[in-house]
Parts: sequence; C-alpha cells; structure tokens
Amino acid sequence: MSEHKTVAIVGGSGYAGGEFLRLALSHPNLKVTQVTSERSSGLPVSMIHPNLRGRTNLKFIKAAALEDADIVVLALPHNSAAKRIAEFEAKGRVIVDLSADFRLKDPEVYRATYGEDHPTPEKLGEWVYGNPELHREELRGATRIACAGCFATSVVLALYPLVKLGVLLPKDIIATGLVGSSAAGASASDGSHHPERAGSLRVYKPVGHRHTAEAQQELPGHFPLHLTAISTPRVRGILTTAHAWIPDGYSDRDVWSAYREVYGNEPFVRIVKVAKGIHRYPDPMLLDGTNYCDIGFEMDVDTGRVVLMSAIDNLVKGTAGHALQCLNIAHGWEETMGLAFAGLHPA
Repeated sequence: MSEHKTVAIVGGSGYAGGEFLRLALSHPNLKVTQVTSERSSGLPVSMIHPNLRGRTNLKFIKAAALEDADIVVLALPHNSAAKRIAEFEAKGRVIVDLSADFRLKDPEVYRATYGEDHPTPEKLGEWVYGNPELHREELRGATRIACAGCFATSVVLALYPLVKLGVLLPKDIIATGLVGSSAAGASASDGSHHPERAGSLRVYKPVGHRHTAEAQQELPGHFPLHLTAISTPRVRGILTTAHAWIPDGYSDRDVWSAYREVYGNEPFVRIVKVAKGIHRYPDPMLLDGTNYCDIGFEMDVDTGRVVLMSAIDNLVKGTAGHALQCLNIAHGWEETMGLAFAGLHPA
C-alpha cells in the first residue's frame, strides 16, 4: 500500500506556493489538505491558479485556521517564516521553507546579506540546504529543509563539479543570469497574489545579489563570485552564463569528464554538448514545467576562459520542484516521483 502524507501549504496563492501545489496534486504519496492565503481566504484555489481547474476543490483559508499536517510547506516572503517558525513547527513534523530564511548557516553572513539579525539564529543549524545534488545524504530523513534559491541553484550546479575537482583556477568568477519575472525579485509568494509579468529586458540587480552568499556557501573553496541578474520578458526560466578560468593544458575533455564524474548518475542534471544543430546550448524555454537543469560549456583555449551555461525553470528546479525532490529523498521515496514531466517542444 502506498504511503500517504498530508500537506499544508502556507502562502499558496503566489507563484512558489502555487507551483508546489500543482506538483503535489499529481504526487502519488501526497495529499494536499490545506492552502492558506490571507487576501484570498474563502476563494477557490482555482480562481487564483486557473490551471488547476478540475484538479482540486480546495479553498484558501487563513493561516490562523491551519490544522496539523504531516508536511508544512512555507511559501512566504523573506523573513516571515523565521519569525513564526514555532507556530508552524507545532503544526507539522516536516517543514519545508521555500524562502531564504534558513538557507545561510552563519548568522553573521545572514546579517551582512540581509541587513538585519536573523530572528532565530539558534535554529539555523537544524536545517538542511535543499540542493539534492550536493546534499542528498543529509536530506535522508530530514525534517527541516531550506530550499535553495533559484539563481543560486543555476550558478552552483554549473560550477560545482569544476570547483570540487580542481578544474578551475582560483580566480574571480563572473556570472550573469537572464531571469523571468517570477524570479526577478518576485518569486517568493506574498500569500495573496501573483506579481505582475515583466514587460522589458532590464538589469535589475547589477551587483550585490543576495544569492551570492548562498552560492559562495555551497561552492568548495569559496571562490570570488560576482553575480548580475537581468530581467527578461518571460515569466519562467533562468539562463545563467558564468565566466571562469582553467589552467594551461586543460581541454574540453577535462571539463566534460568533471561533469560526468559528479553528475553522471543525477536524474535531473543533463549535460548539453552538441556540435551541430540549433539545440547546442541549454535553453530555458525547453524546460518550462520541468525539474531539469541543463548545463553546457564552451572553451576559449587561447585565453583559458571557459563559459559555463545553465538553464532551469526557476519555479520548478529553482523552487517547488527541488522542494519535492528533497521531500522524496527525505521520505525514502523514488527521487523522481511526481517530477517526470519532460517539457514541451516546440516551445
């Protein structure tokens, strides 16, 4: 008999909570019993998430009416979950936070990044950073999961094998992310409504992106890392390019071998390295709705520069999808359960 766990989603009317709801409704071992929203309380979930018409009869409730559940998923704005964490811990054994509240392990780094003290610094060590490719063993049996940020995920997955295996020189790494509007400062749910769609291509965070601290925390050796985010007219997706440097004598084969060694058995990381055709590089349009991260690279042998490219759907592999992947690992279920969607082509 299948193992079923009840799920309550706090802040389910925004992008992050709505995307987790979409995935959880198709998961064979999960039963969503409650979805909260302060402004939309009493409304059918499908009124805010029209893609879920006919999939659920749930209505939004206020967080004050939240009842116990096996799993509580927090899709609240930054610094909201941490201030109320005792309230949510009383409602569920397993807590999954989609915000940035528990990602950083060092309270001093948190203060430097967010400009304020963490509300519950004593709890930071209780949370596992929700990047399955880096923390799979720690996630087994975990009851506190702090899901990785979307831009950080695209950066870390692109760089991690090369940093870990010493393929890169210890020089500054410059990474630029082309991000959809749901990641451009609006990916965290406010518990009430969707942010507006982006309508132009613009730099929205040239320096000081908050995911820099997150990525530096996760990359071995703490290479100097500089992130820039550019908002695009799309709603979903991140395409990141990172410029790094390799020693003399290294080749395409060395870079390829590093990715194969680290990611060879990963179910949701694909290396895109094709010599011909129009699909030679990662393309976030092909990943809408999927939990994949596609990674590619090109080398400039004359200068020793390697350009790394990674593409994800920020709402799935960057938010709700890797949250579900983490829950699968934590409960000992098949890691790919509920995440089999292969994307659409043409897109």
